[in-house]
Amino acid sequence: MVQTIFRNTVLVGSAVVLVCAALVFGLRYSQIKQEAREELAREAVFVREGIDLNGIAYLEGMEIMDHITLLDGAGAVLYDNQGRTEKNDWPEAPEYRTALEKGEGYHIRRNPEGGLAMYYAFRCDDGRFLRIGRALEPVKEALSFVGQMIWVVILVFLLGFVLSFRAANQIVKPINAMNLDDPEAVPYPELAPLVNRIREQNQTIREETEQRGELRREFSANVSHELKTPLTSISGFAELMQQGLVPQEKVQEFAGDIYRESQRLINLVDDIIRLSKLDENAIPPEWEDVDLYELTSDLLDSLRPVAERQNVLLHLEGDHARVRGIRRLLNEMVFNLCDNAVKYNRWGGTVTVTVKDGAEGASLQVADTGIGIPKDQQDRVFERFYRVDKSHSRELGGTGLGLSIVKHGAQFHGATVSLESVPDEGTAITLHFPDGEP
Repeated sequence: MVQTIFRNTVLVGSAVVLVCAALVFGLRYSQIKQEAREELAREAVFVREGIDLNGIAYLEGMEIMDHITLLDGAGAVLYDNQGRTEKNDWPEAPEYRTALEKGEGYHIRRNPEGGLAMYYAFRCDDGRFLRIGRALEPVKEALSFVGQMIWVVILVFLLGFVLSFRAANQIVKPINAMNLDDPEAVPYPELAPLVNRIREQNQTIREETEQRGELRREFSANVSHELKTPLTSISGFAELMQQGLVPQEKVQEFAGDIYRESQRLINLVDDIIRLSKLDENAIPPEWEDVDLYELTSDLLDSLRPVAERQNVLLHLEGDHARVRGIRRLLNEMVFNLCDNAVKYNRWGGTVTVTVKDGAEGASLQVADTGIGIPKDQQDRVFERFYRVDKSHSRELGGTGLGLSIVKHGAQFHGATVSLESVPDEGTAITLHFPDGEP
C-alpha cells in the first residue's frame, strides 16, 4: 500500500510539473512575441519621424541590425538596408495586406537566412509603407527561460519525492497497526464503512466455519453410525457361523443377510464418495448435450423389474428436452428420484415422470402415489442420512444419501429442486434446468 500511495503521489507530482512547464513555456512564448511586436511598433514610429525630418538620408545613416524597407504608395522599393530592391515580395506578404486594410500588420515567418523573423508593416501619413523585420527565436528564448526554472523544479520534485514517501508511511502505519476486532481502532473516519464491512465478513466467515465444523462433525458421526450398523451385522453373522452356532439349514439365510449388508455397505461408501466429489467440485468436466426424455426412458426400463415386484406402474410423459450437463451425474440424479419413488410407493401405486421443454428451460418431475412426507420434515429430506421412515428405509437398503446427491447434482448443473408432498397421497419432486450453460 505504501508503494501504491508513493507511486501515485509521484505520478501526480510529475504530471503537475509537466503541465506547469508547458504552461510556463506557452505563456513565455506568447510574451516574447508580444514584446517583439511592441518594440517593432515603437521603432517604426521613431524611424518614420526620422524620415519625416531628414528623408531617406536618415535611414542611410542608421546602424541597425533590423531589416528596414521603405516603399512608395505604388509598392516600389525606395530603400532597403539589406539591398533587396529587385525582388518585390510585398504584395504576397501577410503584414502588407493587413497594413493596406488596417494601417498596420505583423507576421512571423522564416527569413532568407533560415531563421524566424517578425515583420511589422506600417502605413505612413504620406501613403508610403515602412516595414521592419527582426530576427526572432521565441522558442529558444522560451526554452531558455524554462531551463532556468528546471533546477528549481528538480529541487521541488526531490523534496516532494521525500515528503511523499514519508507521508505514505505515516498514512499506512496506523492502518497496518489497526485491530479489526476493536471498533475504536479505526484511525481514519473514512475507513469506518470498509472496516465495518470487513468485520461483518469476518463474523460471517467465523459463523460459516463453525457451521461447517458442526456439519462435518455431524456427518462424521452419521457416517460412523451408518457404517457401523452393517459392519456389526456382518461381523455378528460371521462370528456365529465361525463358532458353528448356525444350523446347516440356516447357513444360506445367514449368507444372504451378510450379502445384503455388504451390498448396503458398498452402496453407502459409493454414495459418500459421490457426495465428496460434488462437495469438492471434483466431477470430471465431461459436459455434453443430454436428452432428458431419452435418459429417463432408459432408466425406467432398468427399474421395471423392481417396480413389478411391488406392483408399481411406471409412466413417462412429456416431450424431448435437451440440457447441457454431465450424463453420468444426470443419470444418477434421475435414478435416485425414480428409485425412491418406487421404493416408498404403496402396493399397486404409480410413478409418473414428466419431461418438459419450456421457454425458460427444461424440467423433469417425478411424482409418486406413495407414503408422502410430513410437512415438518419436507425441508430436511435433502440432508445427508436423513430418513423420514428410518426402519422402512433400512429394510429397503436405502443409505439416506440419495436426495442429497440429487440436491448437490442440481447445484452443480445450476438447476433448482422443488418438492411437493402430502402424507399418504404421494410426493412430486421437480428439477428445473435454466436455459443455456449452467
